[in-house]
Amino acid sequence: MSKDNLYRYLFENASVRGELVQLESSYQEVISAHDYPLAIQKVLGELMASTSLLTATLKFSGDISIQLQGDGPVSLAVINGNNLQQLRGVSRWDGEIADDASLQQMFGKGYMVITLTPNDGERYQGVVGLEKDTLAECLEDYFQQSEQLPTKIKLFADTKQAAGMFLQVLPTDGNHNEEFDHLSILTETVKQDELFSLEAEEVLHRLYHEEEVRLYEPVAVTFKCTCSKERSAKAIRTVSKEEVDAIIAEVGKVEMGCEYCNSKYIFDSIDIEAIYANAPSNDVTQ
Repeated sequence: MSKDNLYRYLFENASVRGELVQLESSYQEVISAHDYPLAIQKVLGELMASTSLLTATLKFSGDISIQLQGDGPVSLAVINGNNLQQLRGVSRWDGEIADDASLQQMFGKGYMVITLTPNDGERYQGVVGLEKDTLAECLEDYFQQSEQLPTKIKLFADTKQAAGMFLQVLPTDGNHNEEFDHLSILTETVKQDELFSLEAEEVLHRLYHEEEVRLYEPVAVTFKCTCSKERSAKAIRTVSKEEVDAIIAEVGKVEMGCEYCNSKYIFDSIDIEAIYANAPSNDVTQ
C-alpha cells in the first residue's frame, strides 16, 4: 500500500476535525531534484506535509502554496499544491547549512506566505513571521491570526519520510475549546516513529482510543510538476528573437531548466524559428 495518503477524520462527540498525512515517494521526488542539505530536506518535508494538510481544508478547486523567505543562507523554500493533492517544491540556499540548523539560522529574519488561488474567484494571501521555533508553531500562529480557530499541528520529516497531523475546531457557534484542548493534548503525544511506521488507523486508535472517531477514505498524495516544453517555449517567446538568435549563434541551442523537477528542455535553431513563427502576434517580443 502506498505511503502517500491523506486521511480526514471527525470526532463524533466533539466539534473538532482532524487530518493525518504520510508521505514517502512524493517527498523523495521533491528532495531528489537537488543536492539539498539535511536541514533543508526536513523543512521541505514539513512544508509538504503542511501543504497537503491545508489543501484538504480548501472549499474550492485551485492551488495553494506555503512559502518561507528570509535574509539568511536559505532565501526560499516553497511547496505548491492543489485540491487534487498534487505537490511540488523547491528551495534556494547559499553556503553551508548545519544539519540541526533552526528556522532562524536558516532563514534569518524570515516570514511565511500562504497563498490561496481558486480557479474561480479572488486570490488570497496571508503572511506571518517566522518567530516561533518550529514550522508547526508558525502555522498555528497563522490560523490564530487569520481564522481565529484553535488549531493543533504536528510535523515530522527525516531523509526518507514526512508526516503531519492537523486538528482544528469546527467553525460553529458554540464554544468547544475544552473538547479541543483535551484532543490537542492527546495529539501532542504522537511520535515520529508512529507516523512513519504505523497505518493511519493504528495511529488514531493509539491516540484516541477512548473517543469515537469517524475516519474517511484516504486521498492519494502525488508529486506532479507542471513544467513542459510548451511552457518553456512560451517563456522563450517573452524574450526578443534577436537575443535568442544570439544565444543560438554562440552555443547552438537554448536550454531551459525546471527548478522543481530538474527537467531540461533543449531548443535548437529550428525549434526557435518554429516558436516565433507559430506564436500569436501579441505573444512575441520582437
